[in-house]
Amino acid sequence: MPKKVDHDERRQQIAEALWRIASTRGLESASLRDVAAEAGISLGRLQHYFTTKDEMLVFALDHIGKLSERRVIARIRALSGSPSPREVVRETLAEMLPLDDKSRSGILVQIAYFIRAVHDERLRATAKEGIPALRAFIAGRLREAVQNGQIAPHRDPDDEAMLLIALVDGLTTYVLLEVHTPEEALRLLDRHLDQLFS
Repeated sequence: MPKKVDHDERRQQIAEALWRIASTRGLESASLRDVAAEAGISLGRLQHYFTTKDEMLVFALDHIGKLSERRVIARIRALSGSPSPREVVRETLAEMLPLDDKSRSGILVQIAYFIRAVHDERLRATAKEGIPALRAFIAGRLREAVQNGQIAPHRDPDDEAMLLIALVDGLTTYVLLEVHTPEEALRLLDRHLDQLFS
C-alpha cells in the first residue's frame, strides 16, 4: 500500500530546506533544483508543490511568520499571571531579534526575501502585509498602557509602535553584523521600554 504523504508537512520540509540554503548562501543560490536536493526529494516532487521559485518564497516567508507568531504566543503564555502590556510588547519584540541560531536563520531568509521584494512588486506586496498588523497589535498594547497610566498620555501609540519596530529592525542588523551581541540588543530594547513605560 503506498505511503500517504502529509502535504503540509512536505511543504514545511521544502520551506526549511529553502531557509537552510538562504541563510548560508542567500536566496539567489536557492534554485528549485538546489532546494529539492537540500530537502532530499526530486525536482519533480518539489514542482508538485511549487511551480515557481516565487511561489516557494512566498510560502516560506508566510511559514516563517506563522512560526514566529507561535513563538510569541508561547513566550507570552510562559509569563506568570496576567502579563502587563509592557511584558507583551517586550516578548513580541524580543522574538523579532536574532537571539539564537533558529531565529537568526529565519531573519536571514526574511532579509534575503525583502531584498528581492524591493525590485518585485508582487513580492513587495506580500512582504508589506504583516507590518500594519504588527503595528496595530503593538499599538493596542501601548494604548492599554496609556489608559493604565503606564505611558505618558502625550505619546502616540501608533507612532511609538512604529518606532519600536524600527528600533528592533536596527538592532537586528547590528546583531547580524556582530556590532552588538544578542544580549546587548535585548539590554538596549529594555532600556528604551523603560523610558517609554515610565
